[in-house]
Amino acid sequence: MEIAELLPIGSIVLLKEGIKRLMIFGIKQTDVLEDGTANDYDYVGVLYPEGNVGKEYQFLFNHENIAEVIFRGFEDTERDDFISTLTTYYKQQLEQGGQPTPPTAEETDNG
Repeated sequence: MEIAELLPIGSIVLLKEGIKRLMIFGIKQTDVLEDGTANDYDYVGVLYPEGNVGKEYQFLFNHENIAEVIFRGFEDTERDDFISTLTTYYKQQLEQGGQPTPPTAEETDNG
């Protein structure tokens, strides 16, 4: 999936076989396991309407796992700039032969 197609934060979704809705609060997430291996995900979400009630209730998932988009989150020019920066970053990582990993906040700072 192209980065520009990812849902914005604040979006509310229901996952396939899910019984509880989730609110997306982050995109392009990496989960580093104890053995050092990393798994990349499109989103991180929390229970809706409860919100962030602890790390054990934060869920990593991919766009293909979404059954239904209940609500699409806020989008503006700041998000557009962020998505553009993120797309460029990942493209550069691939061109350099590296495995793309999410950039730090400083690497995506548009302000």
